[in-house]
Amino acid sequence: MVASKKADFTRIGVTFGIDPVIARLIRNRDIIGDDQIRHYLEGRLDDIPSPWQMAGMEEAAELLSEKIRQKKPIRIIGDYDIDGVMAVFILSSGLARLGAVLDSKIPDRITDGYGLNEHMIEQAKEDGIDTIITCDNGIAAREPVRLAREYGITVVVTDHHDIPFEEKNGKKTWILPPANVILNPKQEDCTYPYKNICGAVVAWKLVFALYQKNGIDMELAWKYLPFAAIATVGDVMELQGENRILVKEGLKAIPQTENVGLQALLQAAGLEDKEISAYHVGFVIGPCINACGRLDSAHRALELFMEEDKEKAAQIAGELRDLNESRKAMTEEGVEAAVSSITESMLHSDKVLVIYLPECHESIAGIIAGRIRETYHRPCFILTKGEKCVKGSGRSIEEYPMYEELNRCSDLLEQFGGHPMAAGLSLKEENVDILRRRLNANCTLTQEQLAEKIMIDAAMPIAYISRKLVNQISLLEPFGKGNEKPLFAQKDLHVVDCRVLGKNSNVLRMRVSDSAGFMMSAVYFGNARKFYNDLKDKRRIAATYYPEINSYLGRETLQIVIQNYKVY
Repeated sequence: MVASKKADFTRIGVTFGIDPVIARLIRNRDIIGDDQIRHYLEGRLDDIPSPWQMAGMEEAAELLSEKIRQKKPIRIIGDYDIDGVMAVFILSSGLARLGAVLDSKIPDRITDGYGLNEHMIEQAKEDGIDTIITCDNGIAAREPVRLAREYGITVVVTDHHDIPFEEKNGKKTWILPPANVILNPKQEDCTYPYKNICGAVVAWKLVFALYQKNGIDMELAWKYLPFAAIATVGDVMELQGENRILVKEGLKAIPQTENVGLQALLQAAGLEDKEISAYHVGFVIGPCINACGRLDSAHRALELFMEEDKEKAAQIAGELRDLNESRKAMTEEGVEAAVSSITESMLHSDKVLVIYLPECHESIAGIIAGRIRETYHRPCFILTKGEKCVKGSGRSIEEYPMYEELNRCSDLLEQFGGHPMAAGLSLKEENVDILRRRLNANCTLTQEQLAEKIMIDAAMPIAYISRKLVNQISLLEPFGKGNEKPLFAQKDLHVVDCRVLGKNSNVLRMRVSDSAGFMMSAVYFGNARKFYNDLKDKRRIAATYYPEINSYLGRETLQIVIQNYKVY
């Protein structure tokens, strides 16, 4: 499908000194009007909203400032994913600078499961903890928070997940935990303008407010920018508004970080002295941090960022890299098992895939669910057998609000939480097939919604590509969810020559020409052998692509990267 959003692209191009194609790309990302365009192209850290705009911030800053002055024991409880680890690091390091007496706990994915639980509250009481601060969790922990309050423990919830609700006769009633203070921009009464910030950014906002209230140099708060950016990309937040600015500036700040642990991780990943992109965070740095929480303890990743000794940091960073390699191998095995369990009849009857893999390591269920969703373009839950019950993770498509749909099956679940696009859950084994049937009975997805759609920004001839255009496309970075990499298309391209490269035959390098004979280098990443075989008898293709500058041995050339193709 070609995006056909309208605007005066010529006028926008003249106003902002950009090619009309770039103006079209900006409009396709729903950036409308000169003010929004200027903010998109030129947004600065000064444009980020004040933390005081978040509901509950005044109360949280006042309460915690007093607890810190009184030297009351504070415990920070986070989550085991990249967002949770970054949030715990920011809060732990940030509050320590204020002189807080504190420690931190990150749940074990296997033994504790997601979020705050009653066992943690009992432990906090035994340990004499006065105040619990949650980060990247807590908004759905109604009973654990109630128990903490009964024990006289002060609770401050900082979270970004959707607010739980009950629905009767089509009307929703929001259910909040009985915490002393809640910081979550998704609260109904919260006027904070950006609702889709991650948990680490909510935690960072609290540090900002505490530093302002207590007269701490704000430059010290800004040192957490790289970690907020890593969490935002790693938790797949939409790269719009505040998130876009944070990630854009945070990526620039990562190579200059003074944090010994982050320096060590960059070196272990082979990224030292390189310009860091959102791709590097999402597919190189982030998975190393997440692998810790999946296969070991997320505390190991937290230790890395708290570590000040270079040798120890290098050792931990190497361990994280090795864990990620193990995770990759386990994921491939899990994906194969999931695919082999999907039958034609299941694809015919089920719009929501619920796949039970008892032997699968529960920590990689979400990754496998994501891969299955991409393959079949329908919501997917991967369930595994835990010690006490079945646990699982789901990944959704845009048209299916996964958390809401789980909420409608809450009577079958022991625990659940998440977003419209992803969720985690636990349930009794006897409820697995009942959940599958209920989710599908409730599902209103149409066949049209289940059809994979490729959205093309513009049908653009390869002859229009220039170095200047490619450089201007870079003004739109960072790319990611909500600000996707531009995608163009052209029919009737002739493949002049091609060859398969890569040890796994996953690269096809070729030259293509248009009907006028204009020649361009092209590359395809994927099943290159299949593409090559498809071309044996036919040499004409229609393709979607994005243009880039290829640097090789000091020589730069224009090329297109083919994303999808049809041979005819």
